[in-house]
Amino acid sequence: MGSLRQSRRSARIAQYRHTVEGGTVESLVEALGYEADSRLLIISADQLGSTHAATAGGLSAVREGAATTGTVMMPGPWSRHAVDRIEADEDFGVHLTLNAELDCFRWGPLTSAPSLLDGDGGFPRTVADLWDHADADEVRRECRAQLERATLWGLDATHLSTHLNALQQRPEFFDVLLDIAIEAGLPLRLEGPAAQATAGFPFRDLARDEGVITPDHFRLVRGGAEAHFSAVLDNLTPGVTVVAFEPAIAAEEIRAIDPSATARMNDLAVLTDRSLPARIAESGAQLIGFAALRDIQRSHQ
Repeated sequence: MGSLRQSRRSARIAQYRHTVEGGTVESLVEALGYEADSRLLIISADQLGSTHAATAGGLSAVREGAATTGTVMMPGPWSRHAVDRIEADEDFGVHLTLNAELDCFRWGPLTSAPSLLDGDGGFPRTVADLWDHADADEVRRECRAQLERATLWGLDATHLSTHLNALQQRPEFFDVLLDIAIEAGLPLRLEGPAAQATAGFPFRDLARDEGVITPDHFRLVRGGAEAHFSAVLDNLTPGVTVVAFEPAIAAEEIRAIDPSATARMNDLAVLTDRSLPARIAESGAQLIGFAALRDIQRSHQ
């Protein structure tokens, strides 16, 4: 990571560590003002900007459902539409995107980045293809451009995430992601300790050591959303857990381009079910967004 990274690390306050009279507390929930055994839940509506259906579905999940945050894919053709409709007090992050996985619906980089293109002229369909030829400098310029465009269009981002975890699983690309999070003062939505154990490098620890906040646990709900989410609620452990959905409204647009359209529409049905708030309360979880995490991170920088 180099001497610059080491000097930055030594100068920063580690993730959610704060000193109290009795010593050092290493608990994000306590830094947020909750008891140590609290189960805090962030529910995310992902991929606004990718399609009109996902944009409308994500906004509905936040405004009429249980979602407490969402993410916008800035290379998506509906990203401007999404950002224009997000209210100033709503909690949304930027879903940094370097892949376009759908066969018949493509998007590409905002910058001139030949190494980020596949043979069709868009982002690679798979993470493996991206990793095979992506240049780290072009990745850095592109990710910065995506966040800068969101800011220019008026989005006050609360956090960063990475589409298909493309920037999380390789050290040279995680370095880019971490640098941008530090520069912007934004938390990172990363996978949990189990994913770190199999990644081959300690991405969560690296973020922590730079003072970048990451939630404690992460779950992505795909297919069978109701049963999956119910199981997540039944098995919540103390800490901050992010559960990500990919909601979309019922529309011919998404049915035509996305094989997972039905699952996405089901995600929206689950998040807007009137019985869900009671189910969440019954689990003992307390809902929060990413803005509170961002505030803690920035207060320590």
